[in-house]
Amino acid sequence: MNDLFDLKGKVALVTGASRGIGESIAKTLASAGAHVIVSSRKIEGCQAVVDQIKSEGGSAEAIPCHIGEMEQIKSLFESIKDKHSELNILVNNAATNPYFGHILDTDESVYQKTVDVNIRGYFFMSVEAGKIMKQQGGGSIVNVASVNGVIPGHMQGIYSITKASVISMTKSFAKECAPLGIRVNALLPGLTDTKFASAITANPAIMKMALEHVPMKRSAEPDEMAGAVLFFASDAGSYTTGACLNVDGGYLTV
Repeated sequence: MNDLFDLKGKVALVTGASRGIGESIAKTLASAGAHVIVSSRKIEGCQAVVDQIKSEGGSAEAIPCHIGEMEQIKSLFESIKDKHSELNILVNNAATNPYFGHILDTDESVYQKTVDVNIRGYFFMSVEAGKIMKQQGGGSIVNVASVNGVIPGHMQGIYSITKASVISMTKSFAKECAPLGIRVNALLPGLTDTKFASAITANPAIMKMALEHVPMKRSAEPDEMAGAVLFFASDAGSYTTGACLNVDGGYLTV
């Protein structure tokens, strides 16, 4: 029987891959045989992940990109077109959450930054990747959303709103791109122990309150998110599109 999770010969792009969930996803896809383009804002962090992947026998390269900047998105995909004949997998993971506070105190700059990265960035990354995938006859796009897109996080208003948009975006792209052989799905992580979530995980009082709503009574490790992405990216998920998978320790069942 063929290995349904085998990604040999595939080219994958993972954004926000210099640390946390993105780093774990990049390493997992590489371990399954994919050539992984590790992307984030700073080349140094990307290269460190590439070096780790290569030290374990995987294939990877680093291309920096700030997905909140349209010109950088265009440059990223021009570079991919120049270096590779195809792009089989896109994982939209890079995101921002610069504000933790009451929604009424959200200023315009915070609003704009969050929308530019979490909505516009995901949208046009998917458009550019989708155009390549359309030409080659298919591919897989995985959006990293959040359980906050279903139940808004406390003091995380604009972030939660953008993640709800990512869920809707996933379904819209899935419906329109399915006839092109492009599958589009979303991972909805729960509370995960990363620097990104440190406003919660580094505060014992907030952390205790958060875990009261998690049946498994703990936060996740970044590696616990990667398996779901591997499923979506591989032939194991060949008939799955428009799905939004909660990996949240039971949070959304409460």
